[in-house]
Amino acid sequence: MTQAMYNFDTCPDRNHYGSLKWDKYQGRQILPLWVADMDFTSAPEILAALQTRLDHGIFGYTIPHDAPVEAVLNYLERQHDYSAKAGWLNFLPGLVPAINLCCHAFTEPGDSVMTATPVYPPFLTAPDYAERELIKVPLCLNTDDQWTLDIEAMEAAVRPNTKIFVLCSPHNPVGRVYTKEELTSIADFCERHELILISDEIHCDLVFDEDAQHIATATLNESIAQRTVTLMAPSKTYNLPGLACAFSVIENPKLRAQFQKTIRGIITEVNCFGYAGITAAYNHGEPWRQALLKYLQNNYTLIYDFIKDELPDITFRPMESTYLAWLDVSRLGLKDPVGHFEKHGVGLSDGTPFDGAQHLRLNFGCPRKRLEEGLALIAKAARANEA
Repeated sequence: MTQAMYNFDTCPDRNHYGSLKWDKYQGRQILPLWVADMDFTSAPEILAALQTRLDHGIFGYTIPHDAPVEAVLNYLERQHDYSAKAGWLNFLPGLVPAINLCCHAFTEPGDSVMTATPVYPPFLTAPDYAERELIKVPLCLNTDDQWTLDIEAMEAAVRPNTKIFVLCSPHNPVGRVYTKEELTSIADFCERHELILISDEIHCDLVFDEDAQHIATATLNESIAQRTVTLMAPSKTYNLPGLACAFSVIENPKLRAQFQKTIRGIITEVNCFGYAGITAAYNHGEPWRQALLKYLQNNYTLIYDFIKDELPDITFRPMESTYLAWLDVSRLGLKDPVGHFEKHGVGLSDGTPFDGAQHLRLNFGCPRKRLEEGLALIAKAARANEA
């Protein structure tokens, strides 16, 4: 199937299907452009694999059998130059429980967990749920007006009781793809302070900028590989979060044993459709993914140009990956940014849980016409003098 045959312009109606994204505004005239799932149907190759699994008719307990294991290992080697082994893998029902369990597995009461903000909210809640201290270090801007890690500030904030650093790479919500030099800096930081690096790389296959390339943190060198827990999933890339299938890669046998001990009896088996989905995604989904990246890049360009030309009071810095635009609306002077934009017909993610007050996150994983409608509503809200 050629790229031109994939249709991202027409999507099914998602109302009344229990969609977190769409049912939030059920009965209200608000266009949902918030939580991170796309409105696109998944790759036809994945749909066919799920249909085949459905036709089997038996949905019993499913183990991580050869097909998904081989699909993941081949994918890591092919896509990320990462020569992993089957024994390093743990299949999981999602990255959020994995991040929470890492806080239990690799820290003790009284320890602290560090991350850089703004960031995906579970990074900020997981330490608290585990009754660990959270250390937040703000991202800073480099000379190209791009977000980056502030190593100097991290050095000032790290403590003797800090045990892990949780990294979002590529970054949600700012959309950065870190360079090798940036990743090496964080790796060196973790080694200097003997930190375990939890590297959430769930957006690694959504790099739409041709000048950027995702580097799996564990591939930098053997030293950092031995202190890294890599977390990945096809869910964001192929729009499969409802299948609940993710995985960790842990090379260090001691860390792997700690993690496996912690998840025992808490994490349930991945369901049979999750294994079918991940296998099909990594074995057959690449043509669809390439077509998706072109579509997302065009959507990103539309947003970037629109805000630059039409909405000078909103700041949108360059990004290289994901389908999530991070908008600074502080100059609008709004007491309740989310409520203000909802009042004008568009639902965006509140930046406050990301540690980004006066920011909103826009999901542009949707048909272009829907995005154009959303931008018109955003412009209407931004221009309304209702601060």
